Order: sequence, then C-alpha cells, then structure tokens
Amino acid sequence: MSTIATTEITKQPDLPKPALSWAETFLSDHKGSYINGAFVASGKKLIDTTNPANGELLCQVAETTNQELDDAVDAARCAFQAKTWRKMPRRERATILKAIAETIRRHHVELATLEALDNGKLYTEAFNDDVPEAADVFDYYAGWVDKAYAENCPVDDGFLNYTVREPLGVCALVVPWNFPLLLACWKLSVALATGNTVIVKPSPYTPLSVSYLFQILDEEVALPPGVINLVHGGQEIGASLSEHQSINKISFTGSTAIGKEVAAGAARSNLKQVSLELGGKSPNIVFDDVPDLEFAITRSFQAMFSHKGEKCSEPTRLFVHKSLYEHFLAELEKLAAATVCGAQFDPSATQGAQCNAPHFDKIMKYIELGKAEKLRLVAGGHRDQTGSNAKGLFVRPTIFADVDNKSRLAQEEIFGPVLTVTPFTSEDEVVAMANDTVYGLAAGLWTSDISRANRVASELDAGMVFVNKYGCYDFASPFGGFKQSGWGKEMSHHSLDAFTKLKSVWVKY
Repeated sequence: MSTIATTEITKQPDLPKPALSWAETFLSDHKGSYINGAFVASGKKLIDTTNPANGELLCQVAETTNQELDDAVDAARCAFQAKTWRKMPRRERATILKAIAETIRRHHVELATLEALDNGKLYTEAFNDDVPEAADVFDYYAGWVDKAYAENCPVDDGFLNYTVREPLGVCALVVPWNFPLLLACWKLSVALATGNTVIVKPSPYTPLSVSYLFQILDEEVALPPGVINLVHGGQEIGASLSEHQSINKISFTGSTAIGKEVAAGAARSNLKQVSLELGGKSPNIVFDDVPDLEFAITRSFQAMFSHKGEKCSEPTRLFVHKSLYEHFLAELEKLAAATVCGAQFDPSATQGAQCNAPHFDKIMKYIELGKAEKLRLVAGGHRDQTGSNAKGLFVRPTIFADVDNKSRLAQEEIFGPVLTVTPFTSEDEVVAMANDTVYGLAAGLWTSDISRANRVASELDAGMVFVNKYGCYDFASPFGGFKQSGWGKEMSHHSLDAFTKLKSVWVKY
C-alpha cells in the first residue's frame, strides 16, 4: 500500500497540522462493518478508496455481505425491541448525545485529516466546516430529547383523546460522498435523539471518516450494542436497505436518479418511511439595486465554488441584470483566475480535487458539451495538471456566459465547479427562468427593495430562499427542497417528525 503523498503545512499557524503519521497507521489495515457492538469483516470483496489528489490507494474496505447486512438489521431490531435505548431516561440519552459531540471534538484533527484525504476537499474546509458542525449537531438534538410534547385533542364528551410521538424503529441512513461525516451526523443525531436504532451506510468512495467515527464511539461512548451499526458497499447494498422488510425508515441523501430507486424499493417492500435529500440546480438572482455589489460577487463565487462545487444547494445558475452583467462577469473571471487548485494539505491551495474519477469524467463531459454548444467560456474549461496536480482530479473553476436557460448545462445537475451565467431585464422574466427546472432545493436573490425581496421570495419555487447572502444555514432552520430535490426536511424540529410516528390514543370515561 502506498504512502500518503501530501504537502507539509507551513503557512497555516491558525490550524493544527493534519494527523498524517497517525493516518498512515489507521489506514494500514482494511476496514469492516460494525454490527452489534463489534467490527466484523467476513466478506472477501474489498473496495479500494483512493486519494483524489494523486490517485494513490489509501485503504481498502470490506464490502458488507448479505449475511452481515441481515445481522446488522437483526442487531438493530433486537436493540430496539429490548428498549435499552428508547426507554432510557431522557436525561441519560441526552447526556450520551452530548458525549458523542465531545468525542468528535477530541478527535477533530484526525477526522478532518481523513475527510480531506478521502474526499479531496481542502483540510481547511474539513477542519473549519465539516467537523465542528458534525459535533455541534449532537448538542443541538440532545436539547430536543425531552421536548416531545403530546396533544390533547378536542373530541366529543366522554372521551379523552391524546397524541404521542414514538420512534419508528430501525432506520437506515444512506450518506453521500460530498460531506460524508457531517451528513452522517445530521442523520444519526436526530435518529438517536428520537429513540431509534440505526444502520449507517457511507458512500464506497468516502468510508473512512465514518469508519473512524464508529471506532471512537465504540471506544469512548456507552451506547448499548446494536443501537448503531455500520455497513459498507455501493448501490446493491443501498438497494437491499431500501427493500429490507425489517427496516422501518430510510433516509437518503444523493442524486435524484438514485433517490427515485430508493423510493421505489421502499414501496415494493414494506412501504417504509422515506426521506430524500436530492439534487439541485439553484438560481441566484442579482437585481440592479443589489445593496453591496462587491459582496454579491465574492459571495456568489464562494458559495458556488467552495468544496470544489460538490454541494447540492450551490448556486449553479447565476442570473444578473443586464446593467451589471459584464462587470459581474469580469470580476468573476478574476476570482476564477486567482483560484489555486491543489492537494488537500497544500497551504497555497484554494480548491481541492473532485471526489472520484467517474464524477470527474462527468464534469469534464459537461464542460466539453458547453464548448460544443459554442457557449461563451469566461473562465476555466479544462482540468488543472500543473505541477504536482498531474495525477489528480482537479478541474479549474469554469464559467460559461450568455447561457440559454433551456440548455443542458443550465438544466442538468453537474455537481462540480461549473457555473452558468445568464442576463435578464425584468423581474417576471427572471422568476420564470429561475423556476424553469425540475429541481427546487434553494434560490437566492439580491436587492435593496424589501417589497421585491418578499415578493420574489414568495414566487420562487424552492425550499430555501436566501436574500442578500446566498447560503445561510443553521440547525434551527429546516433544510430541504421541493419538486425533484426531495421529500421531507432535515434539521430543526421538523426533522423530528421524519423519525417518529404519530399515535392517537382514545380513552373512554
């Protein structure tokens, strides 16, 4: 197995150095499933996980066998039926969730190192963005454990009727490769807070940070056996989870195409509850009365190209009023030219490598499509192979201008550093273009007119609308979209409903 080829951090005194020597040791043996309180790896099929910055092998993960999958479901089912978790005193359950948060914080550097190595994102992004929120979300849901109030329903005299929220049972949590640790924790925290038992499946492209999370939870947190389980594999394992008769809920984050298969599998089996957080093609509208033009430019660029554009809610379709259009494009071009593609731990890098080779190839095909359609290429349009990037999956920030909103680049999710820019003249025109998509995850607008802000926000068919700052997120605010961007909400108290069932109880007196 090759060593981890990395660049020494010398110019980031504000960040602890990555735990590269530790990572060498952690990655020296292959990882397995975690079932009923123990790691197992009986399967002979190994999945390679590679460093996107140089293509070198990081580690191998044993794919979960069909028997192991059934064992994981049985363990979760037995743990749920034993009531050791769901009937635990609420204060104790909340204390364990807080202990999980503190455990993640104690291993901040190791988790950020693995996340960067496995995904290709910059260490600074993993350290500053992913890991802190992965810890904080457990603190947030620890606060919800004892706040499940019931209703007294106003029924006819002679009866008492009340409702109660109960956990669903065994929940399968399927996590994507763009934010593997953070999104696993988004799902795991609320599922545990509401008393469920879980099976987590990370992407086969990025299993390492979640594997280490399970290791430190096994070593440092007193969770009863069977409450949390981990399985590894690709679409076949995911399909088995969605169709398994003994699973009560599946929460999936990923592409719309696979999300449809998950929903179909759940329907074919036992009609288990399904939550889907899927794709996006989010519009970002800059009106001529934008309150701070320079901030709008820099924020629009950062929201689009951070984490190398691998974000479902990123503002991939930029609509700029024609009076600001050419200036906006010129400034975006400067920002793109100043971007430095580089390895995860390179102190000069401002954009990392795309996560995996098939996805890199998909992005490059869309770029070539834009060129074939004679779209105006303002920036990028090619891979970055400068210096040590020769073997990495690096794509220059790419901006196409004057893009027809009906074009494939404007309609299909690319999920990478490719931005389309389109001019507009009127409010009605741009709202129509913004809504002309099968997706409805997020949308943004920039204006000094408060009436216009509220009017346009009400017209945009998206689950999240950002006014004068694209990309605002908080645990207290629901995350999720409309149309083919998914079903249900993550975060806030709204996600509690997604992991519980509502029971009505009638008492005659």
